[in-house]
Amino acid sequence: MWQMGKLKKHGLVLGLVSLVMAGSLTACDDGRSGAEGAAKQLASSLAALDVGQIAVEGKDAAAANDQLKAVFEGLDAKPAVESGEVKLDGDTATFPLKYSWNIGSAKWEYSSEATLKKAGDKWAVQWTPALLAPELSEGETLSVKTVPAQRGQILGAGDAPIVEDRPVFRVGIDKTKVPAEQADASARAMAALLGLDAEEYAKQVAASGPQAFVEGLVLRAYTADITEAKIEAIPGGSSILDSMALAPTRTFARALLGSVGQASAEQIENSNGALRAGDTTGTGGLQQKYDALLRGKDGVEVRATPEVKSEGETPGTKVFFSSLPAPGTTLKTTLDLKLQQLAEETLAGVGPASAIVALKPSTGAVLAAASGPGSNGYNTALLGQYAPGSTFKIVDSLAMFRNGATPDSKVECPSTLAVDGRTFKNAEGYPESSLGSVALRDAFAHSCNTAFINARDAVSQDQLESAAQALGVAVEAPKLGADAFLGSVPGAAEGTEHAASMIGQGKVLFSPLSAAVMAASVANGAPVSPQLVLNADAAQASGASQNPSAGATPTESGSAPPSSASASVSAVPASPASTKPITKEEAAALSDMMRAVVTSGHAGFLAEVPGTPVGAKTGTAEFGNDNPPKTHAWIVATHGDLAVAVFVEEGGLGATVSGPLLKTFLTAAG
Repeated sequence: MWQMGKLKKHGLVLGLVSLVMAGSLTACDDGRSGAEGAAKQLASSLAALDVGQIAVEGKDAAAANDQLKAVFEGLDAKPAVESGEVKLDGDTATFPLKYSWNIGSAKWEYSSEATLKKAGDKWAVQWTPALLAPELSEGETLSVKTVPAQRGQILGAGDAPIVEDRPVFRVGIDKTKVPAEQADASARAMAALLGLDAEEYAKQVAASGPQAFVEGLVLRAYTADITEAKIEAIPGGSSILDSMALAPTRTFARALLGSVGQASAEQIENSNGALRAGDTTGTGGLQQKYDALLRGKDGVEVRATPEVKSEGETPGTKVFFSSLPAPGTTLKTTLDLKLQQLAEETLAGVGPASAIVALKPSTGAVLAAASGPGSNGYNTALLGQYAPGSTFKIVDSLAMFRNGATPDSKVECPSTLAVDGRTFKNAEGYPESSLGSVALRDAFAHSCNTAFINARDAVSQDQLESAAQALGVAVEAPKLGADAFLGSVPGAAEGTEHAASMIGQGKVLFSPLSAAVMAASVANGAPVSPQLVLNADAAQASGASQNPSAGATPTESGSAPPSSASASVSAVPASPASTKPITKEEAAALSDMMRAVVTSGHAGFLAEVPGTPVGAKTGTAEFGNDNPPKTHAWIVATHGDLAVAVFVEEGGLGATVSGPLLKTFLTAAG
């Protein structure tokens, strides 16, 4: 009995297994796996924008592939496509296709319905335009229209607008208003009027569609040479009133702020999809550094446009998707519009590269950072790297104070001094009455090179580095919010190199900004950390670009690095701030000596500046291999709660070249 029961039970199990297997075979035989495979293959082929290798019903596979590419070409992207659950009905299978596109900063997601038909052992897709996008009709193609976001303003001190939307005229050729055979001649005539490269502009016009407006130039206002009448006299010539984010004038703080214009091919390629052809973006300076913050997020419209079947027909459009633009964020800076404009006007007639930087010592606010026309668009004010010459004697003097000296200490000032076979001398015209044994104050006021070089044995190179850091230079500037060079002072140097360091040459390098910071730290009685951008943290939170190379992009007037030999020297990386900052007592002693430069030294002309007494230090630094050598001309000054550095790359003496510029600036600044 037990055996029989066991056999019966065993037979029952075998029967159940047979039934299960039969069911599985039936499921396989219904074609589901083949349909699901075909669905996945279709989805991956659509994502690759290539359906040339799949079975197609209702259209030749090559023709379907051509239509796919034509429909999506205007989106300039590839979608992610997934197939959904397959439903079988005999030899027909249906399933959804889930599309996801990244169009600019927006995500467009939708589903379409696909149908497969079984023919033999293959599943072929029923090809229709609606497979690519719901409601897409035969002959229609998709394109993207950008809905520009309102670009964020750049504000100055007191939230005064610097860069804001201002009216402009976009001048170019409207191809709807000129016969096709006339377009080339019109393009060349427009290029001649606007001063453009005729071949390049003609190519742009030829490559644009028949409905395009091809921009040639953006004008703030018509000029005597480019009038509305002259523009419209060219067939197809047109000027469109628009607005654009602009500074008060074309040149206002150009090297610092950068500019705004249509994205270049290189910028589009490097944007990881954030920029498309025709988008507006920042180029150079703060506009490029904080572009993601200022630009906001453009809205987009995905449109379907039918095929034009007859000449002169204006096709209608259907909007398939739209996203609203998100306005850019305002960038707040410390720039004082009056002082920035004054600095630029002061430098307007200076031929070589030049700069004026003005700081507020009590806060570190950068009030002006002007680079003159001779800088050719380069940000000399913040990025220049030059030997600071005798302005560096402020650093020397602090190091000497820390070794026990005072402004009244006696130092030796011979007319010449030899160090390891190299002869150092004082500047031409140095007064004989200040040679010999003189007070440190007197040597500083008249800028006795030999007296400070004589101190080289008592002041080591690392003490110079420490004193520079104590004055806020050759350190990091975490609050600045802009690309800048804050100076470099090597911590080790011997022989003639150490001697040259004592007079601000050798491998010592400053920017006009770092020279102004040095003077500001004296006025403040504590190291000053400069600040230009007040809400840089907002940019970091938004993911705005902080790429230091951004500032190196050429501006409208071109961008060239400083031409002097000293500017090409590799700078030592900035160090952390000194652990022993300048004290109020040390600053008072330095202020005493800087005042002596005005009252008894060779900057007596600054005594005429009205208001708070001026303290100053001049500097002249030789560079290059010419005989006589070329010189950089420097002067730094303090005037109440104002610290200023003036620099001319290739000039004479600091007192005679930069000094008068400083006097003009301080007098007008009030």
